[in-house]
Amino acid sequence: MTTMTIAKATRLYETWLAGQTPLVRRDLSLKHALMRRDEFSFVRATFYRWAQVWPNVCADLLTAPSVLAVGDLHVENFGTWYDEEGRLVWGINDFDEAYPLPYANDLVRLAVSVKLAIDTEHLAIKSKDAYEAILTGYIEGLKVGGRPFVLAEHHQWLRDIATSKLRNPVRYWRRMEALPPVTGPISKSAREALDHLMPAPRLSYSLRRRVSGVGSLGRPRYVAIAEWQGGKIVRETKALASSACVWAHDGHERNTIMYQSILDQAVRCRDPFVQVRGGWLVRRLAPYCSRIELNSLPKKPDEGRLLYAMGWETANVHHGTHTAIRAVQRDLSTRTAGWLRTATKLMTRVTMTDWTDWRRRS
Repeated sequence: MTTMTIAKATRLYETWLAGQTPLVRRDLSLKHALMRRDEFSFVRATFYRWAQVWPNVCADLLTAPSVLAVGDLHVENFGTWYDEEGRLVWGINDFDEAYPLPYANDLVRLAVSVKLAIDTEHLAIKSKDAYEAILTGYIEGLKVGGRPFVLAEHHQWLRDIATSKLRNPVRYWRRMEALPPVTGPISKSAREALDHLMPAPRLSYSLRRRVSGVGSLGRPRYVAIAEWQGGKIVRETKALASSACVWAHDGHERNTIMYQSILDQAVRCRDPFVQVRGGWLVRRLAPYCSRIELNSLPKKPDEGRLLYAMGWETANVHHGTHTAIRAVQRDLSTRTAGWLRTATKLMTRVTMTDWTDWRRRS
């Protein structure tokens, strides 16, 4: 395993990232503070470190078949959107770190995030039950060829989670209106991305700064709020960069932003408002077109059922690499019982060591 400290890895990664997009230093400072706060926030913020150490810690999983993977999959990387038919859909909603990886990467990273969410009392399920739910959902999703989660006549329990009172539209719009205005100019490409997704040409809008997520903190992110046909609309754009896997390997690959590719390939009810344009991700924001945070879950949700769905949705994404699915299924059939638990334990231990070191040094 690398002997590089987490502090040095962070410094080198952020220097590399700054070569692709200008960084917002105050947002980076916030990210560093969140990394100190708790281990769950730390793992969400440090996919670059995961990409660096995972191949050594879980070397026995490197021979697993590769797919176009999410990369930075975690328990808060799920949300809802409306598809082209106006249906509410639930699934993975962030593919910033998409990259070809052994399928096991996504399962182990999801399981580690769940373990740390349990340790920080965000989830109450037993770890063993959580791993079983994720893996069972994944295997069964692979078996049937994948199926998106459309929250209409099916999955009423998941719709209740997605539309809980903590995601109330009134609260949502208050938060949007409270965002601070952008001071100074923004790049031409960012403005063009926002303009492209507006419902009418030359529509006037106000630009706001938005701080969201953990892993992408530090990248420029802008929100445009407009009045249109009797109500408010919101569009957001965020700077994209190559996956941290490129940095972890050698840092010299080019044209490795795979966000659009993974969207196009996955078994998915697409959000027509999510697009990649000129190095920017642009999308619509609305009360039910956003990520679902753990603290917005209703009291006593069926966590096992939710984690099963997360495993299934991971299979939906991996089905995008359809030529690898049979090999993935064969590989899974040869794995010993408890392989996910073992790999999760190893990566959790490494993550906790890094978190302790980060708190001590920073």
